[in-house]
Formats: sequence, C-alpha cells, structure tokens
Amino acid sequence: MPVPSEYGRAADHFYDYLVDARDTAGLWSTHVAYTMTQGVFQVFRRRLAFKDAIAFANVLPVCLRALFVTDWDVDEPTRPFEDRVAMTREVQALRPDHNFASETAIRDVASALRRHVDAEAFDTLLATLPEGAAQFWKG
Repeated sequence: MPVPSEYGRAADHFYDYLVDARDTAGLWSTHVAYTMTQGVFQVFRRRLAFKDAIAFANVLPVCLRALFVTDWDVDEPTRPFEDRVAMTREVQALRPDHNFASETAIRDVASALRRHVDAEAFDTLLATLPEGAAQFWKG
C-alpha cells in the first residue's frame, strides 16, 4: 500500500495552515502563528479527558495532530472551560517572552483550523465533547 497522501504531503499542509493562521490573525510570521496555535491547543487540551483529547487529535491533519500532543503533561488536572478572556490569557502565557498571540488568538486559530479539517468530522466530534468545547472552536 502506498503512503497515504495525508502523510506524504503533511509538511505542505502544515505550512498552508500556518500561513492561513498567520494571515487570519494579522501576524508577521508563521513562527508566531505556530506558538499561538500551540498555546490554543494546550488551553483546549487541558479541558478534556484523555480519551476526548485523543479523539480530537484524530480529526486534525497529521502535523497539527502532532502539535496538539506535544509537551503534554498527562498528569495535569483537567480544568473547566472559562470565559474567552481568561483562556486567551492562558494562551498568551505559553513562552511569554516569545508569544505574540493576539486578544483574538482562540477565534483566529479556530477560523484557520476549520479551513484545514474535515468540517463534518470536526463538528461531529465536537458534539460529543464536554460543554464548552464546541463554543471554544467557534470562529
């Protein structure tokens, strides 16, 4: 069986996402978009049970899936979904000296991400997650 195109073109798809996230957020660099995305993923991941987080990761493209699970402290307690301002501050706390995530970081990542996932699979999965999860990903 040949390598699935999802894997064969993973780097291209990842860079396409980073450019989209950069442009959506009005940022100047894909490096900044990377940190913003990682922060948003970590904030969301902290609010899910392990099995729900793995299910979420499985609807992401390969490189975004990897970023979602990177540096995961599986012993960290699960947190509740909070208001958008509090969760944005949490996004901005990742590598604070090198993090330029905007006040709209969660919305910006959500908007860009939705253009790079299977929308039906994404929304179907979100409907199975705890209250607050679907709202988190509204662009």
